[in-house]
Amino acid sequence: MRAVNLLPRDSGQRQLKKESLPVLVGGCSGLLVVALLGAMFMMGSGKIAAQQRKVDDLNRQYQALPPAPAGPSAAQQQLAGEQSARVSALSTALSTRTSWDRVFREFSLVLPDDVWLTTLSAKSPISPLTNAPTSGAAPSQFMVTGRTYSHDGVARLISRLQVVPDLINVQLLSSTLSTVAGHDVVEFSIAADIKVAGA
Repeated sequence: MRAVNLLPRDSGQRQLKKESLPVLVGGCSGLLVVALLGAMFMMGSGKIAAQQRKVDDLNRQYQALPPAPAGPSAAQQQLAGEQSARVSALSTALSTRTSWDRVFREFSLVLPDDVWLTTLSAKSPISPLTNAPTSGAAPSQFMVTGRTYSHDGVARLISRLQVVPDLINVQLLSSTLSTVAGHDVVEFSIAADIKVAGA
C-alpha cells in the first residue's frame, strides 16, 4: 500500500521565506551603508581633531611670543630723515680730508740716507673755517729744513719729492754750504704744497 500524506500543504511558510529574502538583503545593505558612513565619520572626525590640536598648538605658540616692539619715536624718525644730509656732509668732509699718514709714509720712503732733517712743518691745504684751498703764491704747506753732505744730495731729495703723489709745487728755498762741528755740510730749506683731495 502506498503512503499518502493527509496533512494539508504548508504553502504560507514557503511564501514567507521568498518574501523575507529581499527584506533581508535590503536590511544587510542598509546596515553596510550605515557602517560605511560611521567609519567615514570616525575618520573625518579624527582628522578634524588632529587639525584642531595643531591649531591649538599654534595659538599657544602665538600667545607665547613677546609683544611687538613699539614703533620709532618722533626723534628717531627725524634722525632717519636727516640721514641723506649727514651722508652728504660726511662725503664732503672725506673728499677734502688730507691723509697725513700717507703723506709722511711716502715722504719717509723717498728721503735719502745721506740727508737728515732739522725741522718739518705741515699744514692742511684746506682751511677748516672756509673749507676752501689755502694756496698762495709760494708753497708753504709742507716745509722741511735739513742738512746733507753736498748740493747733489739736495738735488736728489728735490727730485724724489717731486714724485711723491701728494706733494706738488716742490721748490728749493735755500741751499748754503756751512761748517758744523768741523765738517762741511749743506744746509737746505725746501717747500711744497699738499695736493687737495679730488683735485
